Amino acid sequence: MLVEAFIDVSDFERVDMRVGRVLEAEPFPEARKPAYKLRIDFGPLGIRRSSAQLTVHYRPEELRDKLVIAVLNFPPRQIGPVRSEVLVLGVPDPGGAVVLLEPSVDVPLGGRVF
Repeated sequence: MLVEAFIDVSDFERVDMRVGRVLEAEPFPEARKPAYKLRIDFGPLGIRRSSAQLTVHYRPEELRDKLVIAVLNFPPRQIGPVRSEVLVLGVPDPGGAVVLLEPSVDVPLGGRVF
């Protein structure tokens, strides 16, 4: 796979990626694809909601208290009855299921990824 077109560092810096802690994770049966509804605490930036297709590798109880990385400055998206305010980041496994990007040690909530 080739690298996409190069961007300037300033383009990357415009994407506001932050560390948050999952407070709640619950099934989202109204979603078209299996997903969870999440409430994520970003410390001084507040609590945000998201929907994420994480059902293959994670159970709701495994997601609670997990640190995640999310994009905070994309426009909110309405996903069924849920207003998704952040995009939780992950990488596809060989079968295409999402594996979360997460810090390997405890870091402050709201910490910016750079």
